[in-house]
Amino acid sequence: MAAVTLDIGGLARLDQVLVGLLAPDALPGVDGDSLLDEEGTPVARREGGEVIGLRASRWPRPEEVRTDAPVVVAIAEELPLQPLPREARLLLPAGGVRSDDDRYRAWAGVWRAAASDVLEVPLTPKEAVDRAPELAHLYSTGMLVAVATSPQPPNGGRTVFLTGFSGSGKSTIARALVDVLAGRRSVTLLDGDVVRTHLSRGLGFSREDRDINIRRIGWVAAEVTKHGGVAVCAPIAPYDETRRWVRELVEAAGGPGAFVLVWISTPLEECERRDVKGLYAKARAGEITGFTGIDDPYEEPTDAELVIDTTDVSVDEAVERILAFIGT
Repeated sequence: MAAVTLDIGGLARLDQVLVGLLAPDALPGVDGDSLLDEEGTPVARREGGEVIGLRASRWPRPEEVRTDAPVVVAIAEELPLQPLPREARLLLPAGGVRSDDDRYRAWAGVWRAAASDVLEVPLTPKEAVDRAPELAHLYSTGMLVAVATSPQPPNGGRTVFLTGFSGSGKSTIARALVDVLAGRRSVTLLDGDVVRTHLSRGLGFSREDRDINIRRIGWVAAEVTKHGGVAVCAPIAPYDETRRWVRELVEAAGGPGAFVLVWISTPLEECERRDVKGLYAKARAGEITGFTGIDDPYEEPTDAELVIDTTDVSVDEAVERILAFIGT
């Protein structure tokens, strides 16, 4: 028997399994395993090919609350433009939501105010969009009703994420940007070297450790963004998959457009010529391994909002370009 820890997404899937919205194989583990929450408390166990919950569920099974009313499924990142039909039931996705998610609360509050009958369901808003016809069929014999919506506005927070080779100018631009923003906004600097000294002390430079470092930066940036601040990040961040993961996390916290990727595209030859820290020389000599641009790849972004080459762009000009883009 093993213990399997579920993150917040896993707990949301557990809730769906327990009410019949997902099959047991949507969860990890095998018969005899215990499923734990993030604090290590047992919440379910696997037995006889089934998942047995160990605590009372807040979610009714669809057959227990099925209606014959028309159904509206709340749409992720969208807000209704007018009250819903009085006879309609609103299925409001409420699974996998952190208690401090202000953006979700604002979104859900608008939908609640537009409806006269609301039923929370254990899916995330994004999942519910993809499964809307299925949900309507499970929770009602009535039809699925489409309503007019408009995009939920961003909350005002931003993450400016600068990526590029060592020596490209990321940190210099990031510090200059923070100096300007400090008089206008609540701003947090998450520079690569500083983060490794404090937040990521002990991590090496393997791909796994680099991913962990960038994901930690991304998590902090998302928290800053969620609360309306500006996070300025300046790691090398060489891997496309990890950068996209951070984008998704930040935009879930602050809304579409909250993440601004700035590729400092200064060529490797120029970065090596500067070699401020002497790192390239050590990498060429074999004294450092796994060095980005020498014996470890840098995956050039294809989704950057801004591309800046400091070979012919000054720090002041780079800052102005970023400020113009984010409108601050």
